[in-house]
Amino acid sequence: LISPICCDLVAYCVQTSAIRHVRSWSNIPFITVPLSRAHGKSFAHRSELKHAKRIVVKLGSAVVTRGDECGLALGRLASIVEQVSVLQNQGREMMLVTSGAVAFGKQRLRHEILLSQSVRQALHSGQNQLKEMAIPVLEARACAAAGQSGLMALYEAMFTQYSICAAQILVTNLDFHDEQKRRNLNGTLHELLRMNIVPIINTNDAVVPPAEPNSDLQGVNVISVKDNDSLAARLAVEMKTDLLIVLSDVEGLFDSPPGSDDAKLIDIFYPGDQQSVTFGTKSRVGMGGMEAKVKAALWALQGGTSVVIANGTHPKVSGHVITDIVEGKKVGTFFSEVKPAGPTVEQQGEMARSGGRMLATLEPEQRAEIIHHLADLLTDQRDEILLANKKDMEEAEGRLAAPLLKRLSLSTSKLNSLAIGLRQIASSSQDSVGRVLRRTRIAKNLELEQVTVPIGVLLVIFESRPDCLPQVAALAIASGNGLLLKGGKEATHSNRILHLLTQEALSIHGVKEAVQLVNTREEVEDLCRLDKMIDLIIPRGSSQLVRDIQKAAKGIPVMGHSEGICHMYVDSEASVDKVTRLVRDSKCEYPAACNALETLLIHRDLLRTPLFDQIIDMLRVEQVKIHAGPKFASYLTFSPSEVKSLRTEYGDLELCIEVVDNVQEAIDHIHKYGSSHTDVIVTENEKTAEFFLQHVDSACVFWNASTRFSDGYRFGLGAEVGISTSRIHARGPVGLEGLLTTKWLLRGQDHVVSDFSEHGSLKYLHENLPIPQRNVN
Repeated sequence: LISPICCDLVAYCVQTSAIRHVRSWSNIPFITVPLSRAHGKSFAHRSELKHAKRIVVKLGSAVVTRGDECGLALGRLASIVEQVSVLQNQGREMMLVTSGAVAFGKQRLRHEILLSQSVRQALHSGQNQLKEMAIPVLEARACAAAGQSGLMALYEAMFTQYSICAAQILVTNLDFHDEQKRRNLNGTLHELLRMNIVPIINTNDAVVPPAEPNSDLQGVNVISVKDNDSLAARLAVEMKTDLLIVLSDVEGLFDSPPGSDDAKLIDIFYPGDQQSVTFGTKSRVGMGGMEAKVKAALWALQGGTSVVIANGTHPKVSGHVITDIVEGKKVGTFFSEVKPAGPTVEQQGEMARSGGRMLATLEPEQRAEIIHHLADLLTDQRDEILLANKKDMEEAEGRLAAPLLKRLSLSTSKLNSLAIGLRQIASSSQDSVGRVLRRTRIAKNLELEQVTVPIGVLLVIFESRPDCLPQVAALAIASGNGLLLKGGKEATHSNRILHLLTQEALSIHGVKEAVQLVNTREEVEDLCRLDKMIDLIIPRGSSQLVRDIQKAAKGIPVMGHSEGICHMYVDSEASVDKVTRLVRDSKCEYPAACNALETLLIHRDLLRTPLFDQIIDMLRVEQVKIHAGPKFASYLTFSPSEVKSLRTEYGDLELCIEVVDNVQEAIDHIHKYGSSHTDVIVTENEKTAEFFLQHVDSACVFWNASTRFSDGYRFGLGAEVGISTSRIHARGPVGLEGLLTTKWLLRGQDHVVSDFSEHGSLKYLHENLPIPQRNVN
């Protein structure tokens, strides 16, 4: 059944002529809610789509038809069938409204016409003339009649691979207008769904009359079934479905024709919106364009069915577009009757961009004044902040683990420390944006400067810790960057008031919108797709969060560390008094932090010495669970549990101990199993210590100091936006300097490159010029 589709290489074209026109959204009439619909309202938010039980998937002609319009796109169809099958096997009730019969039939009929040419004619015409043999224009209804059985056989063969049975139903407009037929259709569909069968519905194009002008939707409670868009909408309402997915060859609904310079994808469309939407031409194949899809979608929406219009042809997303939509991911245009009070995240990104550019043009003293004002607000509004934090703590009680609760908690001392850190940032910001790094005289009266500039728009995603918000905001303000903040829902109340105070501080110089808090139900993965609005993503949270963001970010750089596997090497010449203090502080002071100690490397000569016994006794007192590395376990008769992996970040009161023979073996172990975060040597031998400091390739390398010093505040940066273990741009705790990039400024007087050619009149000088010192109080 499938082989004729694969083998037939004869191309065909669909010859159509249509009057193409553009209509604005204001011309589309709104639809009266069908009286037969009474099963409730549509979903208000994308995140609720995962609860959809009964789903209709509509496949447009452009989705099922190949790019050369010669038959069906088998790869896309197979992928769609797989996704529908996955959802069906999850216990959902799936229905498919499909186009494709005309395309399938047209291919088969063209094939038959070519084969029916006389052998004599074929032999005498020559191969080239045979290819150019005229094919008569095929009538669409005849093509549909010839192609419907093959199309259905193809679907049956594909669904059988997933142990799913499919059933065919052909309908016309009369089947919905005739009450008895409508009840029969309804009963048939319900019975099929009850038996776990996927109904595949199509308009009966073999008998359907030609399309008529839009006379429906004019205050009437029915919608005419004249194409598969209207069929899918009518079916969704009749069957009281939760979700209608309309797949086309465009990403969704745009505010102007796709492909135009200013066209923007509308993420969520509200029927009551006054924004103007301009429709372009219809699809290359099929009967309906985007205008028809929007009309059908609004009719279904007002009947209580949620609708998403998305691209079913894009090779990078079509393989998971249906399942992504059902999972609530940001795909296509979601139709909703509920409009949130605040702006969309796309609008917030644009506000952060424009606000950040205004922020960058302020004088350094003005940016410092904003940060000082924010520091004052943290202490002046302390009671309100702590009251909001108390609400978060009460709601999180019993839901969050103790270490996370500690991170969530704010106190007077924390707010005072925050204010001190912000004032440090304000002081260091005086010479940040616009600082000249290099000056070069290219030629006479042609001078080049390299100056620092903001990166652009930052997206900072953080968990639990609301104190991150003013820290990160202050760094963004000092560096002139726009900022999008996405905090955890466990800190909703705290984040809200801290953001309001930040915007109050920004308002003193009219740049309130530069810092935005994302309050909508945006998933992290969806935010990572905003590559046209975000220049850098900085995750602050668990290693799993960082890994998820690094995986989800497509085209946006991510600055962070995926793991914090920190090591401490205790050398044979280590001080007994120092070791236990350093190990206790590194492991026990805050075990959930990314800079906490995870692996302790012990020199072999220290085994069974008083120093080693003191370390073990201290760990037992602190209730630290010990895991033995392979070499350490081999020295012990009764060892602790042997570690499953030497590359483990515990994030709790657990520690791996391993034995090494010398400092070089310790370095090799760190390079093999570490995460390039923070690594420490404890020794009194300066030569050994310097060897360790120079040879360990990590962001932070310490001698006789706790791993917990790896922190922007403790480094004197005022605060940090995160810790980076990458080897480009910023590394280690990232403060103000890490949020800047550079640009080149060239000032000349009618200089052209041709003057510097071999026979030109000018020569390059490339003289280094002194860098002017800025006046900083």
